[in-house]
Amino acid sequence: METVEMSISLKRPLPKEDRTSDEEAKRRKVLEPCLAGDPSENGEQRADDEIEPSVKPEREEEKIASKNEEDGEEDEKLDDEDVDTESFADMMKHGLTEFDVGITKFISSHEGFSGILKERYSDFVVHEIGKDGSVSYLDDLSVPVDNEDPPDEIFSVLTADDKQHLEELQLFKNKETNFSIEVVEDTKEKRTVIHQAIKTLFPGLETKTEDRDGKKYIVAYHAAGKKALATPRKHSWPKARGSYCHFILYKENKDTMDAINVLSKFLRVKPNIFSYMGTKDKRAITVQEIAVLKITAQRLAHLNNCLMNFKLGNFSYKKWPLKLGELQGNLFTVVLRNITGTSEQVQQAMTSLRDIGFINYYGMQRFGTTAVSTYQVGRAILQNKWNEVMDLILKPRPGAEKGYMVKCREEWAKTKDPDAALKKLPVKRCVEGQLLRGLSKYGLKNIISAFGIIPRNNRLMYIHSYQSYVWNNTVSKRIEEYGLKAVPGDLVLKGATAVAIEEADVNNYTIHDVVMPLPGFDVIYPKHKIGDKYREMLAADGLDIDNMRHKIRDYSLAGAYRKIIIRPQNVNWELVAYEDPKIPLVQTDVDKLEGKPLPIFATEGKYQALKMEFSLPPSTYATMAIREVLKMDTSIKNQTQLNTVWLN
Repeated sequence: METVEMSISLKRPLPKEDRTSDEEAKRRKVLEPCLAGDPSENGEQRADDEIEPSVKPEREEEKIASKNEEDGEEDEKLDDEDVDTESFADMMKHGLTEFDVGITKFISSHEGFSGILKERYSDFVVHEIGKDGSVSYLDDLSVPVDNEDPPDEIFSVLTADDKQHLEELQLFKNKETNFSIEVVEDTKEKRTVIHQAIKTLFPGLETKTEDRDGKKYIVAYHAAGKKALATPRKHSWPKARGSYCHFILYKENKDTMDAINVLSKFLRVKPNIFSYMGTKDKRAITVQEIAVLKITAQRLAHLNNCLMNFKLGNFSYKKWPLKLGELQGNLFTVVLRNITGTSEQVQQAMTSLRDIGFINYYGMQRFGTTAVSTYQVGRAILQNKWNEVMDLILKPRPGAEKGYMVKCREEWAKTKDPDAALKKLPVKRCVEGQLLRGLSKYGLKNIISAFGIIPRNNRLMYIHSYQSYVWNNTVSKRIEEYGLKAVPGDLVLKGATAVAIEEADVNNYTIHDVVMPLPGFDVIYPKHKIGDKYREMLAADGLDIDNMRHKIRDYSLAGAYRKIIIRPQNVNWELVAYEDPKIPLVQTDVDKLEGKPLPIFATEGKYQALKMEFSLPPSTYATMAIREVLKMDTSIKNQTQLNTVWLN
């Protein structure tokens, strides 16, 4: 699929429109002093048509894997009817702005300037930083030598027809209980390779040799049912080798979960045998460590022959998987193209970012891109308004969505028939598809059980979004009320425990020590006006700040603490001139592996770019750091309204 690059020029702010709906009026009244502060300014990127990993069709195995990816309920192929003639900018008029989610303040004093963030996804490069401080780079594609690995011949010994039948058998797509392959040119060595090929390429299948009328057949059959797909066979894995193959995943324009899903399809395994330390941006080039249970480096490296926009390397075997949150942070290399700032303005902005930092807001990615925000769904869950939860997720909504999703929502609004709406969805794994499947199974009177079909992490995303919404709004009020100094009543961490700053100790702390809580039953609140603001905001939403336990345990909020100001580390920047807007301005890991030269910058070019590098701790949004540099609203809505000339 061809990449369609779309980018937005960032300009100075438009006048505010009326952003307040009736539904939000009560809440906004509580927050009015906070939200009436600094006017929201403007715009970041919206970018792209989704780019699927392209498949090199030379090998039979990859053709079959590609076919399986295109078939069945995960089919995302769209027809011409899915191409909406309404412009993206028009559709995004209904999207969220920063103002809508409490992002209203800046802390630096420099003058903002225009630029283009993510004109190309290669302008945003992320390298993961492990818990030991080491940065993940893809710099070695070699496979560890292991005499116990099966021979390379296993990738070509089976015909395309054999693989298709084995795939159908593995996935229970037919009524057959086994599949037989006649051994031509029968030798023990040939039979061994076929046995290895089936067991390696099709987890869940076992094999045996049978004599029939003087001919040898290898028979593949199920040994452990569907569970075998999620638990690779034990007896085929050397005991001395660590159970997990760790590798560095380089990916382009794909988020981490999508990448895992693609890898699992091509390897014919369940996604849950992969583990990682953090999810990475979609519209970017990212490099991170992944671990997978009992899949050989040889087999993983083979994917480099058939997948584009991915690269796997730096393989090693270890005894442990990876865990979410174990990373130290991420190293960002970001290019802002076509900037209008002078060298003095850039110097001031970047020096401020380095020395003072930025407000640690939850970025716009946390809240979705359409008129129905994820925090609204989270609020309804916490309120036990399950009909509203169902309605918010499934009802028609203005904004940019794929055509089949629009049709699904329209069918739901018209019939309230989950099966009929489900038929409009070629992609059943999305939240809407999973909820509809749950409603079909449990009925409209048991929405809680139907909602429970959605994976737990996806369900919790909604209430975490609500917590983030509350945090953003209250931190804006904190900055407005008390500025950039620690004051009595602020919270700081002593170990893992939060304590309020006493008047006598206030000079021992700076704004960089201050934390604020995400609401929950296991946190304390600031001992000044902002503590009251939390209480008022939750009360406006019909929630009791003193009772954040939910009758469904999964939705009980413990809460957490988050620093209100973050100072990036390892901050570097340079201004570069360029003539061609399509020229790469960053050398990637793959460029280095392939020996491509560094980008050549013009001495005097038509355009000027700001190239910056900095590292941030986990759960910190680089777009919020860039927002502070540019003094711009990073919402897709504002980007598309400001100047759509770059879309052409």
